[in-house]
Amino acid sequence: MKSMISITTIQRIIFIFSVFLLPLSAMNAQDTYKRNSNADVQHYRFDLRVNDDSNEILGQSFIKVNFDKEIDTFAIDLIGKSNQFGMEVLEVLEDDTKANYTYHNNKILIIPNLKDIKERTFSIKYKGIPEKGLVMDTTMYGQRSFFGDNWPNLARYWLACVDHPYDKASVSFNVYAPDYYDVVATGTKTEESNLGDGMKLTCYNEPAPVATKVMTMAVTKFAYSYLGKVGDIEVSAWVYPENRLEGFADFEEATKILEYFSTNIGPYSYAKLANMQAKTQWGGLENAGTISYKEALITGNKKIQELMAHEIAHQWFGNSATENDWNHVWLSEGFATYFAILYQESVDGNEKRKTKLLQDKNEVIEYYQENPSPIVDSSIKDPKKVLSRNTYQKGGWVLNMLRHQLGDEVFWEGIRRYYAAYKDSNAMSSDFQRIMEEVSGKELNEFFEQWLYVKGYPELKWGWKYTKGKLKISVKQLQKHHTFKFPIEFGIKSEDDIKTISFDVEKGSETFEIEMKDKPESVVIDPELWLLFEEK
Repeated sequence: MKSMISITTIQRIIFIFSVFLLPLSAMNAQDTYKRNSNADVQHYRFDLRVNDDSNEILGQSFIKVNFDKEIDTFAIDLIGKSNQFGMEVLEVLEDDTKANYTYHNNKILIIPNLKDIKERTFSIKYKGIPEKGLVMDTTMYGQRSFFGDNWPNLARYWLACVDHPYDKASVSFNVYAPDYYDVVATGTKTEESNLGDGMKLTCYNEPAPVATKVMTMAVTKFAYSYLGKVGDIEVSAWVYPENRLEGFADFEEATKILEYFSTNIGPYSYAKLANMQAKTQWGGLENAGTISYKEALITGNKKIQELMAHEIAHQWFGNSATENDWNHVWLSEGFATYFAILYQESVDGNEKRKTKLLQDKNEVIEYYQENPSPIVDSSIKDPKKVLSRNTYQKGGWVLNMLRHQLGDEVFWEGIRRYYAAYKDSNAMSSDFQRIMEEVSGKELNEFFEQWLYVKGYPELKWGWKYTKGKLKISVKQLQKHHTFKFPIEFGIKSEDDIKTISFDVEKGSETFEIEMKDKPESVVIDPELWLLFEEK
């Protein structure tokens, strides 16, 4: 994430038959990135040299690729030099020989030699000053720093790579930096060597496949704290020395959060879980195993529980099980939003869930007034524009409603099976729908169609009256563009007792009757917050 928390508080088939009957809106919801066909990146090694004399970096990317068959070109993203920013390509090799390539529109287009073997390693050497992606600045305490901040597609500004989450790969960072700096990066540390002349080499390796959007490297002066282990995963904090005690205190809960998600969802994918104070454009950025948190949020007041839960939840959803298309980013952000709520519910109870969902509901309604669009919005072509209260808060509400309709046991089993199926891989919304249908034995096409691909939510006018031993509850949908179908609960209070009843709304206007001996004191709609709607 980019945690939308940074924007709002401190503040992502019934079986085989319905696979072929996916909504047209789902089929059209694809981003415009041109993918490499019949090619699969297996591993990146990024050699990077940074210094204090200038912002120019020297980089070399080693990209190991498997090809299924002969192809015309293999494309690698790298932003070229323009004015003072961008990269100058110095050399491109295929294995140990000069590659046959052109460089055009920020793409290195290689014609690979695949006559003898289908696996190739390409090496791209380059230098320049990155305009984005690698943030070279000073910390809030004036210390020079370098922080990778790639989301959504900014890796190409400083790393030669295939800069789209569809093609994930294991990754190594070899970082050459002045020897007085500390270095942390994606993966576990494999080497730290003083090279003389005031330079140090630090190497990290992550064996799990990672999307470029959540690869990172950081160079500055850090204080480090070992926070514990969950299974064999080390949890740590990397914070500025000037507020080390505050930072260590803020990140203490990370081990509990990791344990909760590991227990309830499935195995954690990455080599470590480092929590890092950083220069980032976001409140938090869920870099795989090395999460960045906006530096000013580290105060020692332990007020980042929700943010930590959100970013750590991303390690499962968005990082390991990754959206295959930018328009389906709710599989990342909506999941992280709701799973942060689930963690808070596990700690503080159901009232916490209701409090957070009510807050999110109000934000969804407010957003819709100015932006009447669905969660999966095929009109968005720029990945920088896919984040909204639709993909975060409304996406979280979709999971809340699905949980209620299926029940906790089925919901959690579906979540575990979805994660197991797409761990270290990529998924679409239809994949999640299929898994939940298989687990529940229910046809869910209508549910996913109306909540993901139709804009808005039910706008309800309702009322009740009691006559002649019968309670009559009327429900009318006021929105014109679509008639939603949903279960809805009412709380009926009589004396000291509150009884909850549920009805299935199928039409635009309905009246439900219940026989009751006495007139209730009051009737409350959706007392437990299981339905996303606006009361008119």
